[in-house]
Formats: sequence, structure tokens, C-alpha cells
Amino acid sequence: MTDTDPSDATDPTDRTDTETLLVSSLEASVGKTAIALALARLASDGDSAPAAGYMKPRGTRLESNVGKTLDEDPFLARELLEFEAEVHDMEPIVYSPTFIKQVIRGREDPDELRTRVREAADTLAANCDRLFVEGAGTLDTGGIIDLTDADVAELLDARVLLVATYESADDVDPIVTAARTFGDRLAGVVFNDVSEQAYDELETDVVPFLDGRGITTYGTIPSERTLAGVTVEELADELGATTLVEDDADTYVERFTVGAMGADSALRHFRRTKNAAVITGGDRSEIHTAALEAPGVRCLVLTGGHRPSGAVIGQATERGVPVLSVQTDTLTTIERAEAVVQSGRTRTRRTVEQMESLLTEYADVDLIFETAFEK
Repeated sequence: MTDTDPSDATDPTDRTDTETLLVSSLEASVGKTAIALALARLASDGDSAPAAGYMKPRGTRLESNVGKTLDEDPFLARELLEFEAEVHDMEPIVYSPTFIKQVIRGREDPDELRTRVREAADTLAANCDRLFVEGAGTLDTGGIIDLTDADVAELLDARVLLVATYESADDVDPIVTAARTFGDRLAGVVFNDVSEQAYDELETDVVPFLDGRGITTYGTIPSERTLAGVTVEELADELGATTLVEDDADTYVERFTVGAMGADSALRHFRRTKNAAVITGGDRSEIHTAALEAPGVRCLVLTGGHRPSGAVIGQATERGVPVLSVQTDTLTTIERAEAVVQSGRTRTRRTVEQMESLLTEYADVDLIFETAFEK
């Protein structure tokens, strides 16, 4: 039996004819998964064999509460794309804190890991015409195993679509730096979740500037409330909460605020927020009342397992504000609630379909495919 040199697996010249696009980003939680899956669906031509496949070389979303590591994205991709593939091929490396420690201690071989990723990609490529690869949370993730997004693009001979956000001129520097990092492999940029306030400046000043640097902008997708937030029902599921007042479980929550002040201060504070969930102790009836009087409060999350008074339940029912009860303390609940939104764990078929519509309306999808898959 002949030994195999791991470096052989990094040679892109023996790739199949499958075209590969890496969807990368400068930071986590910017809509990378939704955009990758939406593009994959738009690229499918309806043939009996799937035209588009999905891969996430370094899975990073962990669920330790059930005693195992599990990333939901490959399962969602299999469902949406009708892509018959093994999860271990779609996600060959689970980039967990434990894994990182193993690498640092010398118990993982970077060459073997690169071979694993390459072989998994080849297996997937045999069953699709176009392979959409989701990048890591940041451009430096994977550096300790020589598998940053730039390394993966080189390994898989992939073009790169960069997903970026824009709030101010400070956001341009990282984009230009990323373009230098990817070099000729960068196909272009899609801006996602752009606020109304930043939209005009981005279109008028930034896009022409990037074009002058040879960086193509495929589209600017405005902020969409239903993609930015989480429904009360989803929040309750993720927190393991008991619903005391149900009302509209499809109400969206975009931010969280803590009720830890006096009643008068709380009311003033709550009136300045919108689409918020108030997280406070279940025994703070004066805070409950103040929150229920504020029009921007969409949900009450009561901590510590305390049941509120009948008056509060009645007021919430009358005003149509859902009330959730959790056993955890306020600090723990805040951390878990914020993680729900930041990690994107609530992505569903609905969010991907919404992103398809947004891409079709606000981005040049045909140009993405034309330039991203040109050889």
C-alpha cells in the first residue's frame, strides 16, 4: 500500500467540473447562511438530480444543552435543496472550543484536516453542478489549521462572494482589506441588513468608491425586520420558557432590555425602546406594570421561576403582550436571549425564502452567477 502525501489533496487541478462559490463575511451573524442557501436554491434548475449543493467546512454553531455538538445548517440545507449528502461531508470539521484546544496541544494535524475538507468537497461535488460553501464567522477563523476562508477558497478552487454590512464610512476599510486577502478569487460584495439611514450614503459614495478599486457590488439589501429579529414563539422555545400569556406568538423581538431600575425610571426607559422584550425578575410587579404601559414592549420575560400577580396577567392579556416565565436568573437569561438572535439559530425555510425574494429584488443574481462561476 502506497503512502499518500496530504499535500496532494490541495491541488485543485483534479477537481470535478462542479463550480464552487465560497460565501464569506467579515463578521458573524450577517446573513451568510441565508444568502448561501438562497443563492443555492436560485441556482437550482429543477432537474431530478440537485443542481446545487451546500457545505460548511468548519461548523461553529454548537448546542451543548443536549449533550452533543450539532450544527443545524447542514440539515436545513439538505431539506431546502433536496440534497442527498452525509452531514459529515457537509460539515467535515466542528470548530468547537474543544477542537481548538486539541489543535493547540498538537493532537490535530492541519494537513490531515485539509485533506478531510478536500475529500468531503469532492464527494459533494459528485452530486451537484454548483457547490455553495459557507465561510466562517470571521476571516481569521481557522488560522491555526491553515483553513481560513482564503485558504478554503484556494483549497477548493472557489470564487468568493463577500457578505458585508454598512453603518458608517469606517466599514469600508475591512472590505478593501478583505479584497486584498482574496485577490482574484473575490467575485464581489453583497451588502446586507443596511438601515434606511445608511442606504443613500452607501449607494452614492461607497459603491462607486469600491468600483474604482475593482470591487464589484452586486446589491444592497435593506434591513428586514423579520430577518433581524426572533418571534416570541422561537424565543420561548430557545429559552425553554413557560408561556403565561400567549396572545401573538408571531410577534417579532429585535432587542432586549433589562428591568432593573425603579418604576418611574423604568417607564421612561421602556418608552424609548421599540420591538423589545423586557427581561426582569418575576417578582418585580412594578416593573411588569411599567413595561406593559410602554407601546414598544412586545414581550415580558420573567426570570427566577416567580409567577406574576393576577393583575399583571390580566393587564398583559388585555394589552396583547405575551408573557414568558423561565427558571434561570436574569443575567443568564439575558445572555441566552442575546445568543438566540446573534447566533442565527432560528433560521428556517421561511427566512431563506425571504432572502431569495430580497436577493431577487435588490441584487443582480444573474451577474453573481455569471462572474462568480466564470473560470
